[in-house]
Amino acid sequence: MDEEILIPISLFAAIFGMVYLYYSTRNKERLALIEKGADASIFNIGKKSGSSWKVIVLNLAFLLMGIGLGVFIANILDTYTSLDDEAVYPSMIFLMAGLGLYVGFTQTKKALEE
Repeated sequence: MDEEILIPISLFAAIFGMVYLYYSTRNKERLALIEKGADASIFNIGKKSGSSWKVIVLNLAFLLMGIGLGVFIANILDTYTSLDDEAVYPSMIFLMAGLGLYVGFTQTKKALEE
């Protein structure tokens, strides 16, 4: 068997195993709580009314804008300075992506407080 095919198969198996373990454990935990007489409404605690997709979209938008800005700034630095392009591109992409995630976090927190 070719070694290159083992990497995607093992990655898929690992992800499937984690998802299966999460859902089976959650199901057993909920069944145990129901058997002890807990009210089923405790499973809905912490769920927002339709705002989770807004948080994901907002954070993803700021992340992608940060990555784009990082590539743009890295291209400017590579063109007009004598800095090493192998160091400029990853550093600016990660720096701006982190900044984008931070801005997305603060905007999300501000939007959820309203």
